[in-house]
Amino acid sequence: MTPTDLASPPRVLLVVPQSDGVIPLEAYLKVQGFEVLRAHEGAAGYDVLDREPVDVLICFLRTPRIDGLRLIQLARQRNSEICSIVLASSDEIELGTEAMRQGAYDFQILPVNLAKIGAVLERGLSYQRLVGEVTDLQRRLDERYRIGRIRRRSSAWNRIYAQAEQVASSRATVLLVGETGTGKGEVAKAIHQMSPRRDRPFVETNCGALPDSIVESELFGHERGAFTGASTSRKGRFELADEGTLFLDEVGDLSGATQVKLLRVIQGGEFERVGGSQTLRVDTRLITATNRNLEQMVEEGSYRQDLFYRLNVVAIKIPPLRECREDIPLLVNEFLREFCVENDKELRGMSPEVMDLLTDYDWPGNVRELKNCLEGMVVMAKAGVELSEADIPAPIRKAPRPQSVGGITAGRTMREIEREAIVVTLKAVDYDRRRAAQMLGIGLSTLYRK
Repeated sequence: MTPTDLASPPRVLLVVPQSDGVIPLEAYLKVQGFEVLRAHEGAAGYDVLDREPVDVLICFLRTPRIDGLRLIQLARQRNSEICSIVLASSDEIELGTEAMRQGAYDFQILPVNLAKIGAVLERGLSYQRLVGEVTDLQRRLDERYRIGRIRRRSSAWNRIYAQAEQVASSRATVLLVGETGTGKGEVAKAIHQMSPRRDRPFVETNCGALPDSIVESELFGHERGAFTGASTSRKGRFELADEGTLFLDEVGDLSGATQVKLLRVIQGGEFERVGGSQTLRVDTRLITATNRNLEQMVEEGSYRQDLFYRLNVVAIKIPPLRECREDIPLLVNEFLREFCVENDKELRGMSPEVMDLLTDYDWPGNVRELKNCLEGMVVMAKAGVELSEADIPAPIRKAPRPQSVGGITAGRTMREIEREAIVVTLKAVDYDRRRAAQMLGIGLSTLYRK
């Protein structure tokens, strides 16, 4: 790699005394396309490092007032991946080795060998570029997994953002509760990506999609010969997610036997593979999700109470899309842009009537249904047109639109109407719960419970 491969020429700080021996080095660096900053002694080099961004430091080990080791320390404080090369005499090899231990990229024995200097610079700058690419990738991952790329505006999602960020740094088990398609998986990925385990595996499994006969094998693995067809040993999802995060979707669908084994893993981090006798230990952060009412299942006796308490350490409620209608235009515009790029098709947006229809629809399949709807509309539309009502799938276009009667929208559940009444009243009294309870005609404890 040469400096011309980079967006701008790398900057080299050359901290060497004025002498005939280093003039060729400075000339060589300029010919190679580097921007050279020159300092004749350590104190001047220190000042440059303190005020200028530098990609490469080349210095003598022994310089007046401030030696090369201190220059390296300061350079690494300013740029942790800086390519530092120290120049040493033959009797300073031990000091040069110490400089390497303190972070120098290489040291060269005088007289200067320009070919060797060039080779070290190529390696060092290639490594810097690689680190920069990884950092950029991490930044884009952070953006991608900040709850699904789109910063939604509704108060419910602002609460979810805050809860996800708060819980991410902990080891607590998280239970995500919400209807199918609301984005529980995106929230789980975001929590992992914001956590200290972000560089470790994120493993996800949909428990509801697995037959009861293989759920245990999928979660805990199996040994060879454990059952018909088990020709080799296999790691389960807990082992694969060791030191990382395991996301179990539809955890309410687990059988009673699997619930017992899952409880044991949560309590002690221990389990055995199916057909095995060796106890394995893992350090896995668990995030679970369900669209079922686990509390009701506990009361009915179909779900273990002790497991529910273990899973419900931190519960995050993911609201259905119909309760966050102010987010629909944001989602529609983002999906429209995404699918236009994906299908290499330019459209002139959509008419206001289309947006109104999409916003008024209840979306029983939530965000997943909305996304699939927009993809189909883009695929079937002619390039260069504005999406019209005719482009909306018939079941959505012909669905009854909600009618407002006396401030109440027809077709909404009592629970939704009650919730809206509470929210509106709380806002009206600046979230004074006691006054809100009086206005609603309910007790304060009832308001807290609701």
